[in-house]
Amino acid sequence: MMDHMTGTREEWLKARLDLLQDEKELTRRSDELARRRQELPWVRVDKEYLFDTDEGSASLADLFRGRSQLLVYHFMFGPDYTAGCPSCSSIADGFNGITTHLENHDVAFSAISRAPLAKLQAFKHRMGWSFPWASSFSSDFNRDFSVWFTAEQQREGSIEYNFRREAPSPEALAGQTMQEWKLRGSEGPVAQIAAMTGTDVATYTRDRPGLSAFVLNEGTIYHTYSSYARGLDGIWGMYQWLDRAPMGRNENGIWWRLHDEYGQG
Repeated sequence: MMDHMTGTREEWLKARLDLLQDEKELTRRSDELARRRQELPWVRVDKEYLFDTDEGSASLADLFRGRSQLLVYHFMFGPDYTAGCPSCSSIADGFNGITTHLENHDVAFSAISRAPLAKLQAFKHRMGWSFPWASSFSSDFNRDFSVWFTAEQQREGSIEYNFRREAPSPEALAGQTMQEWKLRGSEGPVAQIAAMTGTDVATYTRDRPGLSAFVLNEGTIYHTYSSYARGLDGIWGMYQWLDRAPMGRNENGIWWRLHDEYGQG
């Protein structure tokens, strides 16, 4: 039995109109933040990166596919994973299908992961996805854009993710939440989700999620924006819906699964 305040339609409408003012303010604030993202200085990308794609070897410029802008989702799928990260996969469920709309607005899209292309292709087929997905297996791309780190960096505390340095992690990370990489032994949500990828926590958390944007201007590529961790909430489609459901996110630990694994216990 859920215990929640009830009221008349008139009382609901008054409360809803009060909330509407705050929602409008949030929308205006979001518009302002979008403008500020677009005003960030562009940083020239001089390093050459090569990726494996369905069409063969590709440079970063090739991923633009004739467009002037490129959005990249840094999908957590390391070479040692047996399956893609369930969190990234649920985000991908939300953005799968938007590629054609972006391309018709002069924006290319690609997910990029460190796993070999064959692994990505097999998992993509299993999930029924259609978005472009490139492998950076032989590239420094993930390291350079702060979404992959070494075991040595974990131990020494030299990981800089989400624009801040993390503490040393001499033991496996457990994580009180997906945003907090704390030393908690071998139990916890991050350990659960690592197991879903067929890895241990330390291996799983050396890859990280993120979003990066690039522009191709007169033959030169520039990096324009990156976001990580909860900065990805806005593109995690299921949460935008849950935030509008009567009980909100209503979660206790890791509840989501790969979409073909629900009902398997």
